[in-house]
Amino acid sequence: MNLQSRKFHLVSLAAAAIAVLGASGCGGDDDEAPPVVPPPKAMSCAELNGMAIASATIGLPTTGASVTSTEVVAAAGTGAAAVGEYCKVLGDINPVSASAPKIKFQLNLPSNWNQKAMMFGGGGYNGIIATGTGNVPAGPSNQQLPLGRGYATFGSDSGHQANVNGSRDGTFGANDEALKNFSGDAIKKTRDTAMAIIKARYADTVQKTYFAGGSTGGREALLAVQNWPQDFDGAIVLYPAWNAASLDLQFGRITRELAKPGAYPSRAKRKALYDAAMAACDPLDGVNDGLISNANACNASFNPATATLNGALLRCAGGLDTGESCLSDAQIAAFNVTNTPLLLNYTLASGETSYPGFNTWGTDFGNPGSSPVQPTVLTLSLGTEQPANPMPPITATTSPPYLSTFWDQWVKYFVTRDPAFNSLSLDPQNPGSWQARIVELTGIQDANKADLSPFQARGGKILMAHGMGDALVSTRATQQYYGRLTTAMGPAKVNSFLRYYEIPGYGHAASSVFNAAWDSLTTLENWVEKGTAPPSQTVADTAGVPGRTRPLCDYPAWPKYSGSGDVNAAQSFGCATQ
Repeated sequence: MNLQSRKFHLVSLAAAAIAVLGASGCGGDDDEAPPVVPPPKAMSCAELNGMAIASATIGLPTTGASVTSTEVVAAAGTGAAAVGEYCKVLGDINPVSASAPKIKFQLNLPSNWNQKAMMFGGGGYNGIIATGTGNVPAGPSNQQLPLGRGYATFGSDSGHQANVNGSRDGTFGANDEALKNFSGDAIKKTRDTAMAIIKARYADTVQKTYFAGGSTGGREALLAVQNWPQDFDGAIVLYPAWNAASLDLQFGRITRELAKPGAYPSRAKRKALYDAAMAACDPLDGVNDGLISNANACNASFNPATATLNGALLRCAGGLDTGESCLSDAQIAAFNVTNTPLLLNYTLASGETSYPGFNTWGTDFGNPGSSPVQPTVLTLSLGTEQPANPMPPITATTSPPYLSTFWDQWVKYFVTRDPAFNSLSLDPQNPGSWQARIVELTGIQDANKADLSPFQARGGKILMAHGMGDALVSTRATQQYYGRLTTAMGPAKVNSFLRYYEIPGYGHAASSVFNAAWDSLTTLENWVEKGTAPPSQTVADTAGVPGRTRPLCDYPAWPKYSGSGDVNAAQSFGCATQ
């Protein structure tokens, strides 16, 4: 029902109510008829400007919120890219503490509303408004955007505004309220504010609300259904950084290793490791297809110290750095740290005692390449500069590893709150006097509740996926979370509301090996709204071999070549566990 017909419907209902009340007053009864309460009036886009949202409307402490601007955006685009006319709303959610920054948000209200809403998560340390005008993570270009489908879409900056470091700016961590907003409180505050504005705009309530996010946004999606299951009906969760503070500690361990003399590998050396791993592990899924699908077998068998590349050892002669086509012992040690888990000798407030290693063999850590997405891959992996103290700056063309800046900011502003502190001096495994603060932070940041029964009981559904070649958030960590869910709730119960898939070759948000495109939103809509469990699905590549497809296999299964057929077609693969 569009907005105009909804207004007509409400007016008709009001007229009918008046007629009934008038008829009931005939017959000699002297009692006065009760007053007629008119139905709520839908507000125009312009009328929303300046709207105040009372703090009592928001489920966590604030001093209220307000709409700071509204704008009617004309319909644009054609085909799958078409987006109808909508009202763009910007606003602020005001903090309790005068020293804390505001939460800035954007809400998009389509004129032809489908009575559904979608909240978008952020990335990294956030600080940039998730506008809600784009696609869900890994959403395909041949399917309509959520806003184009008629969703009211919204997101926020999670409660602070980033500086020149963008999504790696952690300076807000020095403020307690801003830290808690980033760690999850902003989700509830933004959602409640958006719902109040949606109700004012349409004089109607939302029927279904979804959350979509990747990385930090994936953590936010899990927090949303863990902490406020009554507010969300479904979630799309990609490469989630769910145990965020524990991941920071692993970042610190890897950064300290990369900072050692001679340990930081050049891009050519990263390519040499990648090529050696591909030569050894690509056939393990039944065919040489340019993808490592049997990651477990690769992790178990590949050793960079003994691997070969074009007939020569990958390890440089004597372990010394003798050229760009081999790895020194210091570089092999750094990759081995990335591959292995962080083991703590103390227990975190979140209950964690470790963080798993990464799928290192066959992962693109920023190889040389001309793909349009390769600069993004480089930025989100090992960058161009070796970690040091002070940490090298982020420029238009250079940066240290993303994880190293992330660690440096966390130590300086979350842990020590000392901008001059040398982050390389803090040992995550033996943090000394900082251990208590680190433990406290994990209780605030990690999203590791494993019993999602309240969300499941009300019909909520989750689609979760992670690339096997993620250099920034460990795929093994998502496996760990999925395992905890099945242990806590039982496999059958988990299967009734959640699917988890791993995508060969896909990295963190982007990949020149296999850049995933998956219509998760339609699958989620059908599951939540029609009761149709996810059927066999495929995921498409848009960068490595454009148009190549693979089956999405229910974890722990992976795509295995059936022995015949086009190696670029999903139908040539089955889902195997060994």
